[in-house]
Parts: sequence; C-alpha cells; structure tokens
Amino acid sequence: MLSDRPYAVSRTGAPSFAESVYPLTRLERDQDVVAVRAQRPIRREAFLRDVAALSARLPDRPYVLNLCSDRYRFMVGFGAALCRNQVSLLPPSSTPATLCALKADYPDLYALADKTSALAPTLTFPNDLDHAGAVTGVPAFPGTQPAIILFTSGSTGKPKPVPKSWGVLVRSALAAGARLGMPNLEGATLIGTVPHQHSYGLESMVLLGLQHGAVVNAGQPFYPADVRSALEATQQPRILVTTPVHLKALVAEPGGMPQVDLVLSATAPLPVLLAAQTEACFRAPLLEIYGCTEAGQVASRRTVQEPHWHSFDGVDLRMDAQGMWASGAAVEGRVLLHDIIEEVSLGRFLLGGRSADLVDVAGKRTSLAYLNHHLLSIDGVVDGVFVVPETDGSHFTRMAALVVAPNVPHDEILHELRERIDAAFLPRPLVFIDSLPRDPLGKLPREALLQLIERGRST
Repeated sequence: MLSDRPYAVSRTGAPSFAESVYPLTRLERDQDVVAVRAQRPIRREAFLRDVAALSARLPDRPYVLNLCSDRYRFMVGFGAALCRNQVSLLPPSSTPATLCALKADYPDLYALADKTSALAPTLTFPNDLDHAGAVTGVPAFPGTQPAIILFTSGSTGKPKPVPKSWGVLVRSALAAGARLGMPNLEGATLIGTVPHQHSYGLESMVLLGLQHGAVVNAGQPFYPADVRSALEATQQPRILVTTPVHLKALVAEPGGMPQVDLVLSATAPLPVLLAAQTEACFRAPLLEIYGCTEAGQVASRRTVQEPHWHSFDGVDLRMDAQGMWASGAAVEGRVLLHDIIEEVSLGRFLLGGRSADLVDVAGKRTSLAYLNHHLLSIDGVVDGVFVVPETDGSHFTRMAALVVAPNVPHDEILHELRERIDAAFLPRPLVFIDSLPRDPLGKLPREALLQLIERGRST
C-alpha cells in the first residue's frame, strides 16, 4: 500500500491518532536525508529504493530475525519486512543459546544479517541492491498489521514474547517526539550508543527518525572518543541517545564533549547529579524516558528540574490494588508496570524501584537500588552491584555483591557499607572483579552475575 499523505499535528503540538494507515516515513521530499552512513547522506528516494529492492529478495517466510549490526541496513530490513507482511523478531541478545531457543519456538524464521549464520537460514544483506523498477510512493501499512515481537530480558526464566502492531509503534513514536520537541529540531541527527534491536534503540533511534524526519546516524559509537568523533562529524542540531552507564563515562572524559541540542537517557534511573553533569558537559537539556519492553515508552521528565514523570499523550495510566497499569493508543493492550509508582495526579507520578528489586532479609526490607546506590557512592568504587543469591527458601541467605574497585581494600568497602546500610544487608561474599558483564544497554544478566558470585565463593 502506498501513501504520500502527510501527518497532521494538532494546534497544541500533540499528535493526532485518527489514522488507520501509517507510512513508513513522514519525510515528504525525495532529497530529504533519512540516514548518514560512513559520513555519506542517504536520501529518501535511495532509502525507499533500497527497501523495495530488498523486499523483493526476502524469502517467503513469516518471521525475520533482523541481526544487521549496521543501523541503516537494519532500517532497510525492517521496512522491507513490513512490505512483505513479515514480523521482525528482536531478541534481547544474539547469543547462540538465544537464537537456538528462537528457532525452536519459530521454526519458520530466517535471519537477515551482515554475514551468514549457521544457527538459522540466513539472507546476507547484499552489498549492492538491484534498483530495478520505480518507487512511486512511501509504503504505508494498516495500524493493525503485526510488526515486531520483542522479548523480555530473560533475567529470570525464559524470555517472554511481546508482540506489537505497526500502529502502536508509530503512535508511540509520534507521542514521544511531540513531548521531546522534535518539531523544533527539524533536520536533527540522532546519534546513539544504544543497539537498535532493543526496544529503546528501536523507538528512540529508528522510529523517532522515520516518523519525525530526523536523520539517523548508522553507526553505534561506544567509547567516549567514538562519541566525540561522531558528534564532531555532524552538524547541529544533534541529539544524543544513550544510557546512564555511557553518560557516566562521557562526562568524565577529559576535554569535555561537543555541544548537542538534546540528550536522551533511558534503561536505568539517572541520578540528579549525573543529569546535571550531563547538561553541563553537552550544554543541552537532558530528558529521561521511562518505559519497558511490554508497554514501550510511557513518560519523560527533565531530571534536573523535577522528580515527577509525565505520561505521553496516547498513554493512559490507572492505579489499582495490583499497581499501575498502562493502556491507550500508544500501548499494546493493557500492561501492568513492574515498578513501584506513586501517583501524584492524572498522568504524573513518582518512580521508585522495581517491585522485583525489593529485598527482605531477617524481617528487614530494602531495595536493590538503595543498596547499589550506597555501594557506588564509596570513593574508589568504579562499578558494582548487589545480588540476591538463589535459594530454595529453607534457610537464610545473605546478600552478595560484585565490585570493581582496583584500589580499595575489601575490608574498607565493608566498613563503608556498615556506615551506610543495615548490617543485615552486608554482602557475604563481596567479590572483586575487573568489570561487570553489562550488555550494550548497561543491563546485567542475572545468570552471569550468579556465575561470578559462585566463582568468587570458590576462590
């Protein structure tokens, strides 16, 4: 289905969700830039031709595992799959175990990747796409068309599939962009340290770019020097899409960072001090986005100015005895949020830790976020995390902790913790390691943490 119908924004700047068919991109002119790859601009016409050419090459299967590490190739593969009415599978990782599990659950899948894989039938992304045939318009798809299946991180148990329709993805991106002020950042380039296969990277890089006419940088800079180079090679306006783990390294970089026009952060709570340091470092406002795989992007706040979160248009929040539920035009179904939320007023709330992070030891309660805060506040501690060990419930189990602190003695860390937290939560063991096994979003897989704890017990 083809459409050149532009998207309308209400007088208030809030998105209108009256459409039943949504275009792949809102860019209207063929010369508008969709992405920048290796410092080469890729314009709308070339992008649409690539999507059409790749779509013609896709095998006739219902599910595609889009493993392209190149962000532009991922975007083309995502659009081509929609054109063929195929659902993109986006797992939390691309480890062999994860891919084998997906293949078992979705035997009809194939992989689209930069290189061949022995774990699934693979279409290697062509280096040169044959652009036979003209592109007469922008592909558009019904809002009800299944688009992706995300998966929970699987930190406990088997990852849970989270299907989402094309309409929900678009409405969420439009609502987020309206809140972030994208109409005032026309022609901005999105530069992200986050992977596009995860919900945050997909929503705040790929979909935000396509639905608001922003330019997507095809690279994924990781180290501070790479981020600086990517920013220096890009004209303003520039938007940095990143995480607290990356921001901590970026603000500590000698010589500072180039100015941007907006910084986005998600995946973990951002301390107010780090938010203030970020705004000073990049000379730009920082906005936190709150969301989850199941509900998508739900709310935002400017951390240095207020503690309250404000829900996006298209997201309805309702509290009951079970907790806070999210629904509305920008949410797939009705989703129970897994965090401790205090409703302040309609659409405004305070955010506590995750419900699963509550810890009860010897009748005393606290949260992992509270314990981690005090561990990380000790001078010389570079990184660290408290872990609740596995237990069968038949005996008392002490907390454990992993710490990266090359110049701080073991006893000194325990002494500092005694001054800050209740003795019931002191970690036994306290395991020193060179680095935590963070994934590209800065999250910590529980199984990897437990393995490090057991290894520490045996040494």
